Amino acid sequence: MADRKEIREQIAGKGLKVTPQRMAILEAVYDLNNHPTADQIKEYIQENHPSIAVGTIYKTLDTLGEKGLIERVKTEKDVMRYDIVTKKHHHLYSNESDRIEDYFDDELNKMLEEYFRKHQIKNFKIDDFKIHLTGKFTDNN
Repeated sequence: MADRKEIREQIAGKGLKVTPQRMAILEAVYDLNNHPTADQIKEYIQENHPSIAVGTIYKTLDTLGEKGLIERVKTEKDVMRYDIVTKKHHHLYSNESDRIEDYFDDELNKMLEEYFRKHQIKNFKIDDFKIHLTGKFTDNN
């Protein structure tokens, strides 16, 4: 959970005007934590900030994504989820439970960077890569 000052600095740091709507929506993604859907964010906002219009919520999520303050993660069920973690990582996804977990592995990142440095794809420049591993969590969460 980021505090309001951090959220304000993040928004301003991306050249955006710090508005109550942007503050509330980015704060919601932090509070909801584990890759919330737009509907979950909308419900949270409507409960805590009922004056923010639904259209504003969706437009702001798009803006925050475009500016790199959040990341969009599409599930196998074609549902868009939002991730507050913007540093290099991958995702573990369960079709069964629709659960997503962040997966950090610097060794894997280095291996993939080296691989694609040696095996460039014709007529394609890689800007970034993310692995989306699909499987089943074996714990009970």
